This record gives sequence, C-alpha cells and structure tokens, in this order.
Amino acid sequence: MASEPVLRMEDLTIAFGRGAASHVVVEGAGLTLRRGETLALVGESGSGKTLTGRAILRILPRGANITSGRILFTTSEGRSADLLTLSEAKMRKIRGGRIAMIFQEPMSSLSPLHTIGNQVAENLRLHRGLTGTPARDACLETFANVGFPDPARAWSAYPFELSGGLRQRAMIAMAMVCQPELIIADEPTTALDVTTQAQVLDLMRQLQDETGMSMIMVTHDLGVVANMADSVVVMKRGRVVESGPARAVLTAPGHAYTRALIDAAPEIPRDMPSETGPVADPILRACNLSKTYPGRAGKLGRPAAPVRAVSGVEIAVGRRETLAIVGESGSGKSTVAKLLLRSEEPDPGATILFRGADGVEEDVATMDRQALKSFRRKVQIVFQDPFSSLSPRMSVLDILTEPLRIHGIGTGAEQKARAAELMARVGLSPAHLGRFPHAFSGGQRQRICIARALALNPEMIICDEPTSALDVSVQAQVIDLLKELQADMGLSYLFISHNLTVVAGLADRVAVMRRGRIVEQAPARLLFENPRHPYTKALIAASPEPDMDRRLDLAAVARGAGDPHCWPEPFAYHGDTAPGLVEIEPGHFVSAAA
Repeated sequence: MASEPVLRMEDLTIAFGRGAASHVVVEGAGLTLRRGETLALVGESGSGKTLTGRAILRILPRGANITSGRILFTTSEGRSADLLTLSEAKMRKIRGGRIAMIFQEPMSSLSPLHTIGNQVAENLRLHRGLTGTPARDACLETFANVGFPDPARAWSAYPFELSGGLRQRAMIAMAMVCQPELIIADEPTTALDVTTQAQVLDLMRQLQDETGMSMIMVTHDLGVVANMADSVVVMKRGRVVESGPARAVLTAPGHAYTRALIDAAPEIPRDMPSETGPVADPILRACNLSKTYPGRAGKLGRPAAPVRAVSGVEIAVGRRETLAIVGESGSGKSTVAKLLLRSEEPDPGATILFRGADGVEEDVATMDRQALKSFRRKVQIVFQDPFSSLSPRMSVLDILTEPLRIHGIGTGAEQKARAAELMARVGLSPAHLGRFPHAFSGGQRQRICIARALALNPEMIICDEPTSALDVSVQAQVIDLLKELQADMGLSYLFISHNLTVVAGLADRVAVMRRGRIVEQAPARLLFENPRHPYTKALIAASPEPDMDRRLDLAAVARGAGDPHCWPEPFAYHGDTAPGLVEIEPGHFVSAAA
C-alpha cells in the first residue's frame, strides 16, 4: 500500500511582473510527494525547477509572483494546509522547522561573519526554543551525524575555513538539525568533486532512512536521479513534460526531451579505441614540473611550512591528441596548466618543451617575455567559468578581436571579418557580435570563449574545466564542438576536469592527479578498462550514471578517496615520500612501490 502524500502541488503558475507586462516562467506545474520518498525535479537551467522548489517555501526572488495554484502540505500529525494561503507568521514556523532547504552554493548561503555553530544553532532557537548548552549539544550530535570528522572544530569554524564538501555538510546539518519532515535539496552536489558528491549523496540517503523524511531533489544530473530518486518530474521551459516512477522514466522515457537528457548524460565507456604505447609525436612535454608556494604566516608572525602544490609532474601531449588531467579540487591540475603557460613560474629544474608545426623545439621554462608572447599565440586557454572570464563591458566583437589587436594582426575590417568567421565556426550567429556576454546563455558564453581561443589559429588549447558550470546537454554540445574543431583544425588539447566520465568521450590519454602528483597515467581505454590505482578506482566508482542498476560503489570510493597514507600497499605514501611511477604495460604508469 502506497504511503500518504506529504506534499501535493496543483496547477502552480509563477510569473515575473504583473498584468500585461508579466512573463510566465512556470505554468501549470504539479507533483505529488509521498512520505519517506525522494522526488527528483529535473531539467536544464531555465526550466523553472528551482523556482518551483522555492515556491514551496515562498522564497521566490524579487519580482516573481505566484499567480495560481495550490501547494498542500500534510504534517506527520495529519494536519493539512495550503502553503500559498498561510500567513507569513505561520510560514516562518514551517520554514526550517517542518520544511528545510539545502541551497546549491554553500559559500554564498552561509554568513561569512558567523561560525557554523552559531548559524546552525539559530534554527534550534527559532523553531525548538533551544539555547545554550542544549542547543550546542544538539548541533554537535547533528555534526557527527552528517559526517564531520571533528564536530567541535566545526562548531567554532567559519565557512571559509572549511572545504567545499564540509561546507555542504554544514548546509545539510542546518537543514537537518530540527528534524524536518521535508527537505528541498537544490542542486546540493553540483559544486562538489565526484568523490565528495558520492559521499554527500550517501549521507543524505542514510539520513533519510534513519529519520523517514521526504525529499525533493532539484537537479539536472540524471546520474544523481538514478542513485537517489523514487519518482521523477521532468520540466522544460516552465512546464512539466513527464513524470512517473524513476525506473520507468529512466528506462522507458515517453518524452523526447527526457530522452535527450538521458542521452546527454556522460557515462563510463564500455568500448573504446585500442590505442596503447607512448606518445609518438608530442607537441608539448613537461618534466620535473613542480610548484611550491610559501606558507601563510602563523601566530605571532611565525613562518609556516611551504605548500607543495605540484610535485615532479611529467606529461606529454601528442599532436592532434587530447590529454585529460583529472582530479579533485586542490589536486594541482589547474596549477599545472598555469605552469605550462608560464602564468605561474615553476620551481627551478623544470623543463617545458614545445615543438610547433615549424619543427623547432623550445623550452618554455627559459623563454623571455617576447618569446613567451609568440608561444602564447600557439597555445591558448579556455577557462572554467565563461561568465567571469568574459568582460561584461566588452561586446562580443571587442572580445574576439582583442587578441588580434594585441598581436597586431589585420586591419579593423579584417579583424571584424575574422570575428564573424569565428562566431559561425562555433555555431553562433555573426549578427550577434554587437551583443554583450550577459545576453547569452552559459553554453553560448563558453562557445564565445572557445572562439576567442581560436582567434590566433593556435596549435594547442588548454581547456580548464570548460564544462563544469554547464548543464549535461549543453556540456555534451561543447564536447562535440571541441571534437569537431580538433578534427577540422588538427588541434591538440590538454583537458582538465574533476570528472572522469566527462573526459571519456574526448580523451586519448588520461593522467589522474592527487595532492600535486600523478598517481596513474594511461591511454584512455587502458585506464577505464583496467584501472590499477585505488584513487582512479574511486573516481570511476563515484561517477553517477543514469542507470538504476548501476548504483554508486561507496566502498570503492571510501578505499580510494581517503588519505594517501591509508592506501593499501604498494600505493601508500610514507611520510612525505610517494611511490614513483611504474610502467605496468605499454604507456600505462601507476604510482606504486617497485
């Protein structure tokens, strides 16, 4: 017998503005959530899923109005009420107490001026009347339940002192501390590494099993849906286009949009080309690449120990090939990109050899300023966040012609023609050259960034997490564009990502980094079919896929994502000493004691 509904939404319509000038963004949305179940609200950016979730708590952004509909909430005591007709005083008692929300970006949702303990305890004061020692004890218990390794330290820590994963756990603790009957989780793992995401998802599932709470999970990631949801509601442009049990929707979608979302979701490959062996024709080789930063001054001005961000990295990028560097935040992969471009100076002893189409090999590590300028014409970069990497004060025409102006290439008319050609090349209309970045979607802005990187006809492009801020369908489009450009223009790529499934369809070779070192490096097929290092296995196990029968392997994640000193032999670190790279088959290297 099915459990009773805890929430029923009927004909919800949300518009910005009023009257004739209003713009409807959610129209006729409906859903039913049963007690103890998880419902996934799925769609791309702009589909209306976040607004639908926020409407339940009546915390819509300024200018948004609910123009019709009902949201019936039934408490565990059996009392029902339409949340849209309750007074603000009654809604304040429900928010945080009966219904809580986990927001997408914890750093912007937590106060930087208050400790984590103070912020979580505030919920207890407002909704349970607890203060002082009882409130502190309840918070510490909740911190332990959500997986803080040191609850007492979390109590007195400020948000900036915690990692992204711990900040998200603090958000979960804030939502859980009053033991609500319903939690709305708005993209709770989007900003996290895949290993941290897997642990947070497992934590939320455990807490749900223990407390019997219901959950609405707002997400664009169908891999997360397959691991968490009992039922699914799919939204497109403000309308519900499909809903039903998760297994039915994921295995036999009835709407073309749902099918497109499933097809766009990255998966661990099952069959890949059988390329093996060393890089035959490297365009870029780096040896003994290291970077040490001075430590922050400690108490009373005492010098702190230096931080080794990158240690002894050796990589080679083949001509017309893609090398992917994969690892979690803080692994050093983006620092490697900066060192290769000399936007950061490597430690002494590094060599960075570049051999362009002219056949001349040069050491980037010893180049002077003029030589570097010439080198950077040949090697360009696409950054992670397209919004922050494009000047809001420059039109697209100015953005695309700026590299040409800096290098003195062409007349004004020729530069404008080149900009139009670049727009068409990346699938955008040249008629939009006069627009500014804010007028484009996230995927379109990233295409503009790629067009800018192509302006000087480079031979190699470094892509630093170019899809991590994008929806899965847009992400797939950008990957397809990069593959098309590589085939047409003979480009070489260094592609940086925290997610192995993202690089699976693009990379020829993969290097896995952890704490500044490469722990495994191999041709893509060998790495996916025969991963040897426990951390590589953890990354693969932590990658969610839209398949109900392939759940996250949390045991493998736990084994590989922990402290390197706790890895099994022969992979474990001993003090500051890490095992060197050993070739176990042609082109396949693993950090392991000989």
